[in-house]
Amino acid sequence: MSENQQNHFDGGRYLVKKTIVMVGMMGAGKTAVGRALAARLGVAFLDSDAEIEAAATRTVPEIFARDGEPFFRRKETQVISRLLDSERVVLSTGGGAFLAVENRENISNSGVSVWLNADLDLLWQRVRHKETRPLLRTENPRATLAEIYTARVPLYALADVAVTSLPELSIEEMVDRVIATLLADRPDVLEQVDA
Repeated sequence: MSENQQNHFDGGRYLVKKTIVMVGMMGAGKTAVGRALAARLGVAFLDSDAEIEAAATRTVPEIFARDGEPFFRRKETQVISRLLDSERVVLSTGGGAFLAVENRENISNSGVSVWLNADLDLLWQRVRHKETRPLLRTENPRATLAEIYTARVPLYALADVAVTSLPELSIEEMVDRVIATLLADRPDVLEQVDA
C-alpha cells in the first residue's frame, strides 16, 4: 500500500459526531459507499437489512414472501431505531426505509441522512440482473423500478444532505463527495481534525 493510500484511508483525520445514515433507491450504492465511508472514517459499518435478516434468520425476500411488506417495514423501523441508539456508525438502510415518517424523524434526530441520488438509468444498470430485489419480481421490472423511483424521489429529497451518484465515479470518489458534503454542510456530524 502506498503512502497516499495509507493516508487516504486514515480514520484518525475525522471526528464522527453522529451516525451517518445512507438512504436512497436500491442500486444507489448505499452499502458499497457506506462500507467504504465507514472504513475511511474509522467507524463501524452496519446494514439495516443485514441486521433484520440476522434477527429473523431469513433473507429479506423470504421475509417479504412469508410475512409481507408491512411486517418487514415494522421490523425495519424497530431495527433502525435500535441501531441509531448505538455508538456512532455509518448505517446503510434499505431503499424503502426512508419512506416512513417515523424513520425519517428518528434518523434526523439521532444522526444525519445522506441521500445517494442516482438517476433511473444508472439504478437499472445496477439492479437488473439481481435476484435479491423482491419489489422487482414483476413482469416488467424496469417499469416497476421507474414507478418506485417516481414515488420515492420526493421523499428522498427530504434527506438532510444529498450527494449525486454518477456512473463514472468510483466508490472511493463517492466517499470523497460524501465527506466533502458533510464537512461543508454538517459540521455537527463530521469534523476534520489534525492527524
